[in-house]
Amino acid sequence: MRALLLCCLLLSACASYQAGAKNPLIRASYDAADRLAAMAYPIVKVDQPVIVATFVNIDQLTTTSTFGRMLAEQVASRLLYHRYPIIELKLRGSVFVREGRGELLLSREVKDISQAHNVQAVVVGTYAVTQDKIFLNLKVVRPLDNRVLAAHDLAIDLDDTTRAMFVSDDAV
Repeated sequence: MRALLLCCLLLSACASYQAGAKNPLIRASYDAADRLAAMAYPIVKVDQPVIVATFVNIDQLTTTSTFGRMLAEQVASRLLYHRYPIIELKLRGSVFVREGRGELLLSREVKDISQAHNVQAVVVGTYAVTQDKIFLNLKVVRPLDNRVLAAHDLAIDLDDTTRAMFVSDDAV
């Protein structure tokens, strides 16, 4: 009986993963993370810590949205799949965090946090919202010298779901 219950639980977990993977936003963020991981390897080593900062509005680098926070979370999840340990910034008090805005790294803090956690790379991203698309630029940056190790650009349709992620943002 326990074996049957365990099988049911495992199968239901797989089903929910598959349903999530069909979502266009999750698919796009996973694809972006896959491309960053492929481009950054072997310079960015598996099993060494990485930070994923909240993605920000290109026109206002100190602001973000639910979209910027959610996409960063999805990219971090996918990098974990590739075995990159992710340092969780929400648990750190010294990072520039605005209520409802996310973890925005100040340049002077990047080196401090990187050294404290032996972080080899930081994933940063910017987005711009147009009438029907969201354009993103994601980069893997080495914090010691700010060298860009990998980059990926993508465009996501601005539909009802993604538009709702900008409700508090004046950009949409």
